[in-house]
Amino acid sequence: MNPPRYLSKSRFKLATECPTKLFYTGKKEYPDNKLNDPFLSSLADGGFQVGELAKCYFPGGHEITSLDYETSIQQTNELLKQEKVVIFEPAIRFGNLFVRVDILVKQGNEYQLIEVKAKSYSAKKDKDFLNKSGKLDSKWKPYIFDVAFQKYVLKQAIPSAIVSSYLMIVDKDMPCPVNGLNQKFKLTRDEKNRRGVAVSNSLTESDLSVKILKKVNTDKAVQIAYETELRTGMPAEGFVANIEILAERYANDDKVLPVIGSKCKSCEFKSSTEEEKNGYKSGFKECWKEQLHWRESDFNEPTVLEISNFRGSDRCIESGKVKLKELTPEDINYEDSPTPALTLKERQWLQIEKVQDNDSSVYFDEDSMRNVMATWTYPLHFIDFETCAVAIPFYKGMSPYEGIAFQFSHHILYADGQVEHAGQFLSSKVGEFPNFNFVRELKAQLEKDSGTIFRYSNHENAYLNMVYQQLKSSLELDKDELCDFIKTITKSSNNSKDNWLGDRSMVDQWELVKKYYYDPATGGSNSIKAVLPAILNSSQFLQEKYAKTIYGTEELPSFNFENKVWIEFDDVGKVKDPYKSLPKMFAEASEHDIELLSESDELNNGGLALTAYARLQFTEMSDYERKELEHGLLMYCELDTLAMVMIQEAWQAMING
Repeated sequence: MNPPRYLSKSRFKLATECPTKLFYTGKKEYPDNKLNDPFLSSLADGGFQVGELAKCYFPGGHEITSLDYETSIQQTNELLKQEKVVIFEPAIRFGNLFVRVDILVKQGNEYQLIEVKAKSYSAKKDKDFLNKSGKLDSKWKPYIFDVAFQKYVLKQAIPSAIVSSYLMIVDKDMPCPVNGLNQKFKLTRDEKNRRGVAVSNSLTESDLSVKILKKVNTDKAVQIAYETELRTGMPAEGFVANIEILAERYANDDKVLPVIGSKCKSCEFKSSTEEEKNGYKSGFKECWKEQLHWRESDFNEPTVLEISNFRGSDRCIESGKVKLKELTPEDINYEDSPTPALTLKERQWLQIEKVQDNDSSVYFDEDSMRNVMATWTYPLHFIDFETCAVAIPFYKGMSPYEGIAFQFSHHILYADGQVEHAGQFLSSKVGEFPNFNFVRELKAQLEKDSGTIFRYSNHENAYLNMVYQQLKSSLELDKDELCDFIKTITKSSNNSKDNWLGDRSMVDQWELVKKYYYDPATGGSNSIKAVLPAILNSSQFLQEKYAKTIYGTEELPSFNFENKVWIEFDDVGKVKDPYKSLPKMFAEASEHDIELLSESDELNNGGLALTAYARLQFTEMSDYERKELEHGLLMYCELDTLAMVMIQEAWQAMING
């Protein structure tokens, strides 16, 4: 007997992104490109620890643990017979609708529906989840939609109930009351890979005396959602009407007519070529074939979804211009710039032109880059940070999601072409706040000369600005010295009360890529994980140098590799992606999940490294497992700075001919 097809809150959320996805979700023939491993997912977002902390605010609550629909509903209904009761994960059903509420508080006929989210909230900025126009703030819409759906189901299931709805979210304005609070919520999983959180027996009333989670009423925002949202691009007009029709469509397994657009870029129902060879289907392709009458060969041609940082793809698709070969300069509002550096529009048109001309050659502005390079001082230093921001802070006085800088790698490129992995830092000790030692070690490695320092994107600059503020309010004896060092190599952030531009302010290699370099093989991406494989395939210099067994020798020292060859070719003569040659960070994880975490690259705060760090902090493991994971972190971070060196070496070779 097949299980009932209820529209749950997760499926409703999926449908609000695209109602056609309801037809694909949960079917084995349509691969889902989201994380398969729930344990890795929980490590990455920290939501389960926040959820467990929220329960601690309601002592005496009853938890519904059964995963069976009927059993969980019966247990919930039995508890709801009480006049006053708090229930965690109660099961509520109405028709084809089914929800598990995070926390439900009943007092007589009054119900508080509380949805817990590991989302940061500031009363000064977020207030009642509305923007200045009185509409739902876009960043809060998915959360309000979630609550609105649950509130509707609860009201329908218990018509006489007076329901107030709330989000319980992470209060960024509330400092942590004690040291070590985050270590009292350890992530666990059993032999069946089921996730869980073990709450320490040492958790005290003092730990909970100041609530870093805030319960915020959402009734007004929910009512606005009911009245104004989900009126276009959905099978019905209006929020409540869509709940009913989506539940019916899902129960009957009826496919909602697809409406294609920019949202398709992030569709999780895209199958790989290999998966399709093995008989799997692509929901993405089915939608596009249905709407555009495409054949399989059409998907080999680049589309507007691939244009870098382009916000006009919906407009182009609506006008019938989907492929890059169909576009004109007017379609992207192209304008010439008087400056030599590529503007965003010029870069977008360059990407389109390369496709239209079937031109796979690399664009490189040698003159401009030569002029920029002339301002640099050797030796050149390349640094990369790995960071995270945890919801439940490490130390007393820290705010939720206050940043943690736990790792860096440092390469040097000398004027004579010598390359050296000059240093690294990794703090993985459980419960340790690493930021100040991080800066001390960075200072020790960079103050030996006055060479130019490079980063990739603004991430390193932003984090050093944050640590600067942490130091200023600290009691560290050397805080003035460390603050002066930070100011030397950074520029102040836009929201800083102080303004500075350091004498050695880091050069952003990412900006240099965007201004002076474009390789069609990157597909429009400026991520270092796209640029590195592309430049390895186009640079004869890199291929000749790194095909030799020199990396991790006296000739080219490394802390984590020995006799490493970086240039290897696949069956079609392409250089293999060096990142894929590194050992798996999580031995039990699928290649699919590792790929997804790796795609959260340096512009998105390193998903793979963040997850590995969370695992070191919040799970139990053997000394061997810990050392293996630490070694993996060190290798990945080292490759990030080596990639920056390789890009620089390739550019120098192109300039020197």
